Amino acid sequence: MERYRNVSGDSGVDAYEVGDDFIKVRFRPGVVYWYTTASVGARHLGVLKRLARRGRGLGTYISQHPDVKGGYAKKEADD
Repeated sequence: MERYRNVSGDSGVDAYEVGDDFIKVRFRPGVVYWYTTASVGARHLGVLKRLARRGRGLGTYISQHPDVKGGYAKKEADD
């Protein structure tokens, strides 16, 4: 996973990994959420990827969009 830049300095997002049809987002303290095209739709997935690469706004976007916040495809503890 790639370290999230956290430009604002106060994000709960720690790292992310982008694939063709998914993004994995690791929040502190190590819980990873998988968001996919099937779970949140192509538009939201595109925004998540863009924000992750920018290093700003990812956690806020997820928390402010209920269909994204609750729309993860999978949740797991990061080992």
